[in-house]
Amino acid sequence: MSALAAITENYPAHRRVVEGDSPLVLSEIYQQDVNLVIWRRGVTAEVAEAAAQIIGHNEALRAELPVSAQNASAELLTVLSAQRYRADASATISADCAELVDMFCCLFDLSEAGLRLGTLDRAMCPKFHVDRVPCRLITTYHGCGSEWLPNSHVNRLSAGTVEPVETDEQSPDYYARNRIQTLNVGDVALLKGETWPKNQNAGLVHRSPALNAGERRLILTLDFTDAG
Repeated sequence: MSALAAITENYPAHRRVVEGDSPLVLSEIYQQDVNLVIWRRGVTAEVAEAAAQIIGHNEALRAELPVSAQNASAELLTVLSAQRYRADASATISADCAELVDMFCCLFDLSEAGLRLGTLDRAMCPKFHVDRVPCRLITTYHGCGSEWLPNSHVNRLSAGTVEPVETDEQSPDYYARNRIQTLNVGDVALLKGETWPKNQNAGLVHRSPALNAGERRLILTLDFTDAG
């Protein structure tokens, strides 16, 4: 069998996105033909204000640590307090993150998750790519949301096993420019990656949004850990 034939044989004919306004929608990630689930939850005024307080702080936030459903709030509150963010803002963001950690760990039967919470003033991953993880949760508390492409508008065959694809300026044939989708502030998304069982060559293609001068984002990601 030729290399192209082998790729074609394993190429997913269809991958779909599921959206909903209830956290129960997150369980749809277990459907084999789903590679993105979006809980359209928005943010409360309290969370939006807390995120704005953190964004307005002089120091950049970089929190990266393993957490469990039981200790996430306390661990994150310790990190935020050490950077002298306002106490009410720290408590609000810590509590919201902890709720998502609880959901993530429960959904995937994990003892802990790898948490990253940080402010960004530039695109961390500006090129469209897939994650070589089983599944990643991402939510944006402030600023532009992550961008993604429907599976039907990605030419994976041209990239073989789907190494990070090029940007539209460099390779317009990979996708239609007007098919780029954007997550909203507050959306909780589960992005199925390349190492999810039977999902090779079908991980969600996405990238960080470009930011204008002076723009900043506050984002949370959760990943599986070895201990999970």
